[in-house]
Amino acid sequence: MSRLTEDNVRVAHEIISRYPRPRSATIPLLHLAQQQDGYVTNDAIRHIGELVGATSAEVLGTATFYEMFKFEPVGKYLVNICRTMSCALMGGEELMHHAEHRLGIKAGSTTPDGMFTLEHAECQAACTEAPTLQVNYRYRFRVTPETFDALIDDLAAGRLDSEIPAHGTVARIRQHIPAERGVGAVPPEDATNAPSWMTVAEAPK
Repeated sequence: MSRLTEDNVRVAHEIISRYPRPRSATIPLLHLAQQQDGYVTNDAIRHIGELVGATSAEVLGTATFYEMFKFEPVGKYLVNICRTMSCALMGGEELMHHAEHRLGIKAGSTTPDGMFTLEHAECQAACTEAPTLQVNYRYRFRVTPETFDALIDDLAAGRLDSEIPAHGTVARIRQHIPAERGVGAVPPEDATNAPSWMTVAEAPK
């Protein structure tokens, strides 16, 4: 179990500084913790609570609302196969059976080498492209058993490393907002004017 590293604590403070209240940074900090370890550890939950002024229970309560946060190790690649209506009608269940056979595991499990975790997913909002799946939340559309096998081969060989990073990585380039480009957020009780991003600039004359 690990807390945030020294480098990630610096990132966490930068993220917290964007918000009028530290607790508003809870979800970005959960993503930071998951990127660090591949999942959100108990120690990271406690550490985030300390950073934002919340209890561990409050941080955990926020995190468990969202499917994307994991609380135990998963494979390098998390494969989510959609099982809701459109995908089910277009072969999603058959695709899951094929995936289980190909990977040698049941849904909800991880391969012994730690490379792949296979899970069911609810609607992935791409119903016209069914059946769909995601690898670390990067989409694949109209997947067939053949294209699934090719995907697994490419992932295992590292041929998609430039496209699909290890689980937990939301973005390869961390957002940085210069102070002069911020929205000017302040605590609600201190707000006297509309936010700067709502100000309508005068048209040039």
